[in-house]
Amino acid sequence: MNRAIEWFAGNHVAANLLMLAILVGGALTAPTIKQTIMPDFDLDRVSVTVVYPGASPEEIEKSVTIRIEEAIEDIEGIKEITSSANEGATNLIIELENGTDLPKVLDEIESRVDGIVSFPEEIEDPIVTELQFRMGVLDIAIHGPLDERSLKRLGQRTRDEIARLPGVSQVDLVGTRPYEISIEVSEEALQSYGLRFDDVVAAVRRSSIDMPGGIVRTEGGEILLRTDNQAYHGGDFEGIPVLTRADGTRVTVGQIANVIDGFEENVKSTRFDGEPAVFVQVYRVGRQQALEVAARVHDYLEEARPRLPDGVRFTVWDDDSRYLGDRIDMMLTNAKMGFVLVLLLLAIFLEFRVAFWVAMGLPVAIAGALMVMPIFGIGINVLTVFAFIMALGILVDDAIVTGENIFTHQLMTPDDPLGAAIRGTQEVATPVVFGVLTTIAAFAPFALIEGDAKFMATAMGGVMCAALFFSLVESKFVLPAHLARGSGADHESRFQVSRAWAAFQQRVNAGLESFLERVYRPAVEGAIEWRYLTVAISIAIFLVTLGLVAGGRVKTVMMPSAEADTVHARITMPLGTPVGETEDAIARLDAALATLRAELEEESRPGDPPVVSHVLTMVGSHRGMGPIGRPGEIGQPHLGQISVELSPSEERRIRSSEIADRWRELSGSIPGVEELVFSGKIMHFGDPIAIELRGEDIEQLKAASAFVAESLARFPGIHDIRDSYRDGKQQLEIEIRPEAEALGLSAAEVGRQVRQAFYGAEVQRIQRGQDEVKVMVRYPASERRSLRDVENLRVRLADGTAVPFPSVARARLDRGPASLTRIDRERRVQVTADLDEGAGNAVEIAEVIRTELMPGVLARFPGIRWGFQGEQKEMQEAMGSLAKAAIVALLSIFILIAVPLRSYLQAIVIMLTIPFGYVGAVWGHFFTGFEMSFLSWTGVMAVAGVVVNDSLVLVTFMNRLREAGEDTRNAAVLSGIRRFRPIMLTSATTFVGLVPVMLETSTQAQFVIPMAISLAFGVLVATFFTLLMIPAAMLIVEDVKSAGLRLLRRAGGLSGQPGLS
Repeated sequence: MNRAIEWFAGNHVAANLLMLAILVGGALTAPTIKQTIMPDFDLDRVSVTVVYPGASPEEIEKSVTIRIEEAIEDIEGIKEITSSANEGATNLIIELENGTDLPKVLDEIESRVDGIVSFPEEIEDPIVTELQFRMGVLDIAIHGPLDERSLKRLGQRTRDEIARLPGVSQVDLVGTRPYEISIEVSEEALQSYGLRFDDVVAAVRRSSIDMPGGIVRTEGGEILLRTDNQAYHGGDFEGIPVLTRADGTRVTVGQIANVIDGFEENVKSTRFDGEPAVFVQVYRVGRQQALEVAARVHDYLEEARPRLPDGVRFTVWDDDSRYLGDRIDMMLTNAKMGFVLVLLLLAIFLEFRVAFWVAMGLPVAIAGALMVMPIFGIGINVLTVFAFIMALGILVDDAIVTGENIFTHQLMTPDDPLGAAIRGTQEVATPVVFGVLTTIAAFAPFALIEGDAKFMATAMGGVMCAALFFSLVESKFVLPAHLARGSGADHESRFQVSRAWAAFQQRVNAGLESFLERVYRPAVEGAIEWRYLTVAISIAIFLVTLGLVAGGRVKTVMMPSAEADTVHARITMPLGTPVGETEDAIARLDAALATLRAELEEESRPGDPPVVSHVLTMVGSHRGMGPIGRPGEIGQPHLGQISVELSPSEERRIRSSEIADRWRELSGSIPGVEELVFSGKIMHFGDPIAIELRGEDIEQLKAASAFVAESLARFPGIHDIRDSYRDGKQQLEIEIRPEAEALGLSAAEVGRQVRQAFYGAEVQRIQRGQDEVKVMVRYPASERRSLRDVENLRVRLADGTAVPFPSVARARLDRGPASLTRIDRERRVQVTADLDEGAGNAVEIAEVIRTELMPGVLARFPGIRWGFQGEQKEMQEAMGSLAKAAIVALLSIFILIAVPLRSYLQAIVIMLTIPFGYVGAVWGHFFTGFEMSFLSWTGVMAVAGVVVNDSLVLVTFMNRLREAGEDTRNAAVLSGIRRFRPIMLTSATTFVGLVPVMLETSTQAQFVIPMAISLAFGVLVATFFTLLMIPAAMLIVEDVKSAGLRLLRRAGGLSGQPGLS
């Protein structure tokens, strides 16, 4: 390396070209990097979905779910199988181990599922897909006074036009019901014409057909033959003949049935600001830029608005592109401010020429990182921009040490600036290179972090490692060449205007020298003299800090509480509740919201924007959020939701969580509601309290979950307690009478006819334009409304004779579960709860649950196993993997320190500063009022790689002084005094570079502020201990070695001069 340093320092053209290549490479690459709010990530999960129309959860679990579980359980690479059997469908989520070949496992799962031959005939084809995270850009609400069919057509047209825009690939239409053609045949009509359901089904299938007939090869060429008699609309089906009489007259479908060309019978409605609505959701895929996609969609909306029907409007909802732009702009503003602060701080303590070229290392390092980010699949997002801000102060550390040493050598040999630059760089090359490597060693293990938080850590770690590498290249091969072209004296003579600034610097330097002699020297000498007390006090401070966290004075959470711009209220009624009752409950919520809006308007000041911007109301569905991601829809008549879009957090005076609390209070208790949840959170990693119970006996699980829910209600601050077990709809269980067998009827045949009449027989599916339309044959709705209708059913025998249902079967009313969830082939019930901000500590409550509540539950309900889910599980997984990553980082740092120093003991002494980085991080959170989150702990891990650099420089210089003849005590004092400036500067630049982020009040900064606090305060406090405790610790090690050598001499084993190594 010394030869390379010497060559680049003497060849400024090569150095400038290297710098220019990095800058140009970064500038050319930057526009091509994908931009997102949060990093993209792979879920490493496979989804298997099987639809079994009309089946109960118990039937689906028995006949579909368990068979799939048995078929795939032994596939290598599967970590966990979670299945959910609901009415009409089952879904299995297969989580894979890290590093598993997902396409290979996906193919194997698909092959195993397709190979199952014992599925019921009525199921639809299983769908096996990789579970992927789709990044939404924005939603468009299309709302106005239109009927359902017209609104859907407008939505389809809008979706198609947006999908054809350049650069837009994926667009969905949601909030609509699928089309369906229902052929409703009454029992009276069947008896009048002597028909069975099977006759109607067969007639439709025979007559509504589109079939190729082969090829006729004529002398003039080939002619395709085709039978084209496919019915596409209700009127087409009405004309299909069902029966031809002896006299030649025909009975058509229209004569015996009411054909309804409409929508599926599920009840689902969406209203936006009180008007009927559908939604068009726009996503970005691949390397598409969210901001570019959003810009094209907004341009389209402006162009299309004049073409809308009267009273119909487009309203953009959940515009993530706006958040992305705001967040990146905010981060870039803070980055600029941090850069200016770092440059100003450098200019105060270093000659301006040195300060300028040291600071120029920042754009070079950032450009280098940008250049390689696409290679590693890293995009521009809030976390990577924050990583660059975090890097502002860290990246100049190596340049500060190198530049300050070059400047010192140039002052000593002003006639040889080039030689001084080479000697100054080479002298500190070893500690600087290994110092940067220790910092990389702290960030690189971020890739080992597991769980849903992995994407956050790996994005920041990748950016930091790349930027540190290019910072090292710049400080070794570019910076010396720039500083070699002139000395400090030359610089001052050429720039006379800098005299005033130079005079100011002289005063600052004089003040610093005075501080070193009057304050620091006595302090470090005292720390050395009372070295055992110094170390004891340091240990005591560390122990007090541990108690601060263990005692709950500094709370620990997965993610910090951040302000959201949307508040949700979700209602769940008992399964089977008529949609009218759900609508009544939603009306109660809507009335409470209206009262709240009036109160907020009265509390607002003149000029304030309305707190509530838009209101989305849904009956029959939940627009649910996953752990991290875009909304999806789940539909049932007993579900309802109101979502409220608020004005931006920077423009209102009330927090979203307070709005949710006040809305909850105004709503009160709503009769008949089984579950009511208010949410005003962003970046959801699961419920703060989530307890999973596993076992085989569903009744025991049901009782245990009720007991746990009742126990949780006694904890202060806990609300919205939910139990995942719910009774399902009432179900009529059909049992075959002995007389049925004598008539030739089997249980399967009776069940099939009951299903035909009430659920319906699917005759065919037709493609009508872009829509797949089911054609169903069933009883009219009026004959499917009561239990008496089942008793009135006529069952057809093989010869066509109709017999009353009660004569061949009996029906027994029962109620089963609404859904059945299994994990790794065990039944599961989950109890979840939310926590008031400031009213309780989820970690403390979780510990009480673990040590006090659950032992009693297990004793009361033997055979049950339990575990945490939600935020607590995510935290356990994330912190567990973070601990493994920290061990790897610490071992790597130790090796990288011990190698250049050639000493185990000195490496251990240097690593003593790491715990005090933790001390600074914890007290920083304590004084700023922030909770310790996952990102806070990643910040603590990052501090470990930064704080050892100063100690490494200090100890290296101390060793050189001892080699030059100084005794250990004087070497410790002089090294602290002579290296105080670079140590102080590296810490101060790190701190001031993060100050703008720590002072940021916007929503966009709330996630990253805790990490900024950890890094800034950790480095600041650790520096204080570095300058005082490290010299004391070095003398203690010397004391121990001297005492050991004296004992050995007395034993006759050794003689010689002791030395620290």
